[in-house]
Amino acid sequence: MAIQPIIITPNLGSVQAFYEQVLGAVEVARYPEDGPVFYKTLQIGDAELGLVAEGADTSVPPRITLSIDVADVNALLPLVEPAGGRVLGPSNDMPWGQRVAHVFDPDGNPVNLTQSL
Repeated sequence: MAIQPIIITPNLGSVQAFYEQVLGAVEVARYPEDGPVFYKTLQIGDAELGLVAEGADTSVPPRITLSIDVADVNALLPLVEPAGGRVLGPSNDMPWGQRVAHVFDPDGNPVNLTQSL
């Protein structure tokens, strides 16, 4: 069993570029193969993230946060804003043994970058 998060976005190109530039995502599938794209699958490490090109009300607060385990949170933070995202502040070391930074992708979806300490 696997769970695949899917982001519905009116900004497919900028959201895809964010995940590529910050997390090294690679496009592994798209539908349809020719013409305007409706759906893409991005591979990030051993996980998949789906993107659906569809109008979405990005003013409504998201109800889900993506939490992504990375090798070095602090090394990725400088990549977030040039990729169209927003950094909420510096990373913090949590008592449960993780370093966490809270960021937003270009659509305002919350993303926690987490690193095991």
